[in-house]
Amino acid sequence: MSHLVTERGVPAGPPASPPEHGGRARLVEIVVPVHNEEHVLEASVRRLHAYLTGTFPYRFRITIADNASTDATWPVAEALAAHLPHVRAVRLDRKGRGRALRHVWSASDAHVVAYMDVDLSTDLDAFLPLVAPLISGHSDLAIGTRLSRGAAVVRGPKREVISRCYNLLLRTALAARFTDAQCGFKAGRTEIVQALLPSVEDEEWFFDTELLLLAERNGLRIHEVPVDWTDDPDSRVDVLRTARDDLRGMARVGRRMLTGAFRAPVGGRPRPELPTGMARQLPAFAVIGIVSTIAQLVLFVLLRTVMGPLWANAVSLVITTIGNTAANRRFTFGVTGAQGAFRQQLEGGLAFLLGLVLSTGGLALLHATVPGASRGVELTALICANGLATLVRFLLMRAWIFHPGRLRGAAPSPAELKEQAR
Repeated sequence: MSHLVTERGVPAGPPASPPEHGGRARLVEIVVPVHNEEHVLEASVRRLHAYLTGTFPYRFRITIADNASTDATWPVAEALAAHLPHVRAVRLDRKGRGRALRHVWSASDAHVVAYMDVDLSTDLDAFLPLVAPLISGHSDLAIGTRLSRGAAVVRGPKREVISRCYNLLLRTALAARFTDAQCGFKAGRTEIVQALLPSVEDEEWFFDTELLLLAERNGLRIHEVPVDWTDDPDSRVDVLRTARDDLRGMARVGRRMLTGAFRAPVGGRPRPELPTGMARQLPAFAVIGIVSTIAQLVLFVLLRTVMGPLWANAVSLVITTIGNTAANRRFTFGVTGAQGAFRQQLEGGLAFLLGLVLSTGGLALLHATVPGASRGVELTALICANGLATLVRFLLMRAWIFHPGRLRGAAPSPAELKEQAR
C-alpha cells in the first residue's frame, strides 16, 4: 500500500459549502498526476491556473500528485504550491497514475473531482462542459472523447490505430458503451467516485478504464464531451507494455463480471445478468480462445518469415480455427460423439471466414494507413481484429452451431441407437 510522503499548499480543510448562486460555490478539484515531469510541470500548471482563474465559474483546487519522481519534479511542485493560490502538491513513494488518483480522490472534500494529463493535450475550453453536468446532477461521471463526431484530433497513425483497437476491444469483449477510455481528461461526482474506488483494483494505466467499466456495470450515467486534442510528441508512455497491462486488466474485469463480483455500493440501474448457461460457457470459451490466439500468433510469426502478412494470417487462422471449433464443441458446449461433427466444422468455417475478413481487413487497413508498420504494431492490430471476431464467433456458436434446440433435434448416431437398444 502506498504512503503519502509530503504535502504542500492548500490544506484539505472543512467540507465545501453548500451550493449558492446557482451552484457557483461548488468546489472542483483537478488532479494532475506526474512522474518525472520537471520539464513541463511549471508551464502547464501556470497555464491551467491562469485559465481557471480567468474563466472558470466555480471554485477550484489544483492538486499536483507526484508519484515517486526521481528528478526535480517535486521541488517544482512545492514551489508552485507555495506561490499560486488554490494549488497544492502531494508526493507518494510509489509509481502509478491510478495510485495517485486514488489517494487524492478518496480524501477529497470537493463536490467534483477531475484529472487531466500534465501535457494539457486536451483543449481547456472543454473543461467546463466536462464538469457542468456533474455539478447539475445530470451525470455521475464525465469523460473527454477523441473518437466521436465533433472531436478534432492531431496525432500519428500508430497511436490512432492502437487507440481505436483498444476501445473496439472494450466494446466487443466487455460491452462498454463509452467511446474513449484512454483520454486523460475525466471527472466525476465525488460521492460516486469514492463509492466506486474500493472496487477498483488497478493502480496504474488501466485504473480509469476499470472505473468507467464499473460505473457502467452499476447503471451510472457517463457523459461524453468531444474534445480538441493534440498529441504530445514527447510522450514517454511505453505503448506495448501499457497495451499488455490493459489486456490483463480486461481479462481480470471479464472474470469478475462473469462471477457477478463486479459491483459497487452505488445507485443506478445495474446492467442485466448474463443469459442462462453463458456464465459457465464463457470462461471455457475464453480459455480456449486465449490458447487459440497464442497458437495463431506463434504460427503467424513463423509463417511471416516465408510469406506475406495476409497469407500468413490466413494459413494460421485455418489451422487454429479447426482446433478451436473442436475444443469448443467438447468443452464449452458439452457436445460429444461424432454425430454432427462434420456439419459443425463446416458451420465453424463460416465463423472462420468472418474472422479472416476482419483480421485481413484490419491488416490491410493498417498497412494502408501506416506503411512499413513494425511487427509489434501488426500484432496489436491482429489482436484487436481477432477480439471482435472471437466475440461474434461465440455468439454464432451459442445461438446457431451448438444451439440446444438443434442438438436435441439431431438424429442419433448408429452407436447411440445400439446403446439405447441394450
